[in-house]
Amino acid sequence: MGLLVDGVWHDQWYDTKSSGGKFQRSQAKFRNWITADGGAGPSGSDGFKAESGRYHLYVSYACPWAHRALIFRNLKGLTDHIGVSAVHPDMMSDGWTFETDDKGATGDRLYSLPFARDIYTKADPQFSGRVTVPILWDKQRETIVSNESSEIIRMFNSAFDGITGNSDDYWPEDLRDAMAPVNDRIYDTLNNGVYKSGFATTQEAYDDAVHPLFDTLDWLEGRLSTSRYLMGNQITEADWRLFTTLVRFDPVYHLHFKCNRKRLMDYPNLWAYTRELYQVPGVAGTVNMDHIVRHYHYSHESINPHRIVPINAVIDFAAPHGRDAVS
Repeated sequence: MGLLVDGVWHDQWYDTKSSGGKFQRSQAKFRNWITADGGAGPSGSDGFKAESGRYHLYVSYACPWAHRALIFRNLKGLTDHIGVSAVHPDMMSDGWTFETDDKGATGDRLYSLPFARDIYTKADPQFSGRVTVPILWDKQRETIVSNESSEIIRMFNSAFDGITGNSDDYWPEDLRDAMAPVNDRIYDTLNNGVYKSGFATTQEAYDDAVHPLFDTLDWLEGRLSTSRYLMGNQITEADWRLFTTLVRFDPVYHLHFKCNRKRLMDYPNLWAYTRELYQVPGVAGTVNMDHIVRHYHYSHESINPHRIVPINAVIDFAAPHGRDAVS
């Protein structure tokens, strides 16, 4: 499904014709960083100082990438310092919209614009590309700081610590080197692997994606049999990057994206681990399962042309997890 805006075709989901039926994800366009003192981060320009009330986060509750940012906003005590606008779960020919006829869809709380694409063109009138969430917006400079979720969560992890007094560190320096290959494998084969499986348009492309996906789930199940979290006995960003895919697996990816060799529930350690993370204070409120199920099944016409939304099993993520005994 694509989008024609001002004569420019925006490929919202994937390009399979030029890739042998394989899903290809585009790169984020805005890569600035908020820092404690406003100095330049690893990429982009300087001038984005951590300040209370200056920044605003645009999200979709359905999107796992935006979900990461919402979780970090809650965990790091940023709810009083960074506002949020949530798009409507239905993403049709006009892309993400700020319609408000749905529980949880807030509209654009800053400018009352109709579409998420309008935020991009407000930042850059010449913008051409995919319109994605999350979008981290600077109200002072009226521009996008970043639309790269993996970098937004690292900004939230530390840039505002002097304002909030919250020094919880989900990207500890002593674990970064060991965490990088874990993040990389999970991203390639699982976070993105569900999309590569679901949007594949050839059997070969599907097979190339779905088998590594379940190899990774098997690997994670084994890892969590001897370790409470991915990097040992403390929760890190690796766990939260994984969680947003796991919480969607049985309700959406298992059926809708044909990732159906096993359910998440068929992995005892992964299932208990997902429930434990869900029950961390501040996390459950970021999970809007109605938006998640509705968005995927209703918006992906190429996969579900009749837009029938399944009733799904009731999943109790708040059930006891029993992970306390795992060291």
